[in-house]
Amino acid sequence: MKHLREKLLALRAAIFAAVLLALPVGLAPPAMAQLQVDITRGTVEPLPIAIPEFFGKTPLEIETARNIANLISADLARSGLFRPIDRRAFIQQVSALRVQPRFGDWRQINAQALVSGSAQAQRDGRLKVEFRLWDVFGGTQMAGLAYFTTPNNWRRVAHIIADEIYKRITGESGYFDTRVVYISESGPANRRIKRLSIMDQDGANHRYLTDGRALVLTPRFSPTAQEITYLSYMAGKPRVYLYNIDTGQQEIIGDFPGMTFAPRFSPDGNQVIMSMAKDGNTEVYTMDLRTRRVRRLTRHPAIDTSPSYAPDGRRIVFNSDRGGTQQLYVMNGNGGGAKRISFGKGRYATPVWSPRGDLIAFTKMNRGTFSIGVMQPDGKAERILANGFLVEGPTWAPNGRVLMFFREERRQGSRASTARLYSIDLTGHNERQITTPQGASDPAWSPLVK
Repeated sequence: MKHLREKLLALRAAIFAAVLLALPVGLAPPAMAQLQVDITRGTVEPLPIAIPEFFGKTPLEIETARNIANLISADLARSGLFRPIDRRAFIQQVSALRVQPRFGDWRQINAQALVSGSAQAQRDGRLKVEFRLWDVFGGTQMAGLAYFTTPNNWRRVAHIIADEIYKRITGESGYFDTRVVYISESGPANRRIKRLSIMDQDGANHRYLTDGRALVLTPRFSPTAQEITYLSYMAGKPRVYLYNIDTGQQEIIGDFPGMTFAPRFSPDGNQVIMSMAKDGNTEVYTMDLRTRRVRRLTRHPAIDTSPSYAPDGRRIVFNSDRGGTQQLYVMNGNGGGAKRISFGKGRYATPVWSPRGDLIAFTKMNRGTFSIGVMQPDGKAERILANGFLVEGPTWAPNGRVLMFFREERRQGSRASTARLYSIDLTGHNERQITTPQGASDPAWSPLVK
């Protein structure tokens, strides 16, 4: 695991050499910046931000520059924290903006932040992308970076710039330069074809990882974002697989007859935690990926499933019916000290610990309605973010501020429609569909590689 992470970090450094541009005198340091969005409040008024088309000289540069600016705008708008201003309202031209913003022009249209940039082809074939973030009312530059990459990699550069803007204004890490793995679904309900699929968090760069000949379920990313663990029923036998995204290699890590769903990585990537049915009893187990040693964590006659580690690895949340109904429990990392944390009406399932450690997301079922919600690790402050005929499978963005899940609507005759992916922020007011080529379920968000 360690050498994979080192390889990825080296590759990222080679492709994305970021050079800090000269900053003007008087630039406010991060802690003193006046322009800031507080995303810890229950509701947030989106910040008006101006994102003109980036500057380019040749037709190819102009097209690439326009695409980068459009994608940055789309990323920030989708977060619900920013409101890109209609470009038809802009007064200053892009070419003049390269020299220095006329802040009065941007204040006139009520822009609080301004993004300027350019795309320029280099003699060695690389693309140089520059951007600057300006505090309009303060009249200062907040950030300025240049990226060198291959021309066909412009989408990732745009996501990285959007992450930098998000971080600089909110104080939180962005989540745009990430990917999502999920189950693509097609065909009739009684002969459903399910394929392991991957895409950027906005639905772009989609590709299938498996061919659909075997049923696949519950994919989950490793901490390196380069491997996926999932359950496959090849030849009708449930096995846990590791899939390397770079090489396409698959490796069987366990053959567990009767195993239930949801293998997940530990925070250090050295173990997989899962639930397994053995001798008529379903318990939580871990497997050491280096030694293949399996260790049992829970010992109870009830059904214990869907385990998920806290980001520090010291605690585990899981669901169990040991209290008579399906509820959430938290136990120590070694399996001891299990304590129930859910006490609302209905049944709870699919708990997932936030990357920040402050919340646990879950699926709730009550009187025929499904919900996606969050609560604190001690069970306090439960909040419902989304409801529906069938909403299930929450997964966290790596900054712990946005969730993705899948939704099915009710059809005539009480049948469910095709499953689709949606994202929603912690305010519960910014639900958006993520477009996929076919039906989609059981998403898992990748971490950020720092």
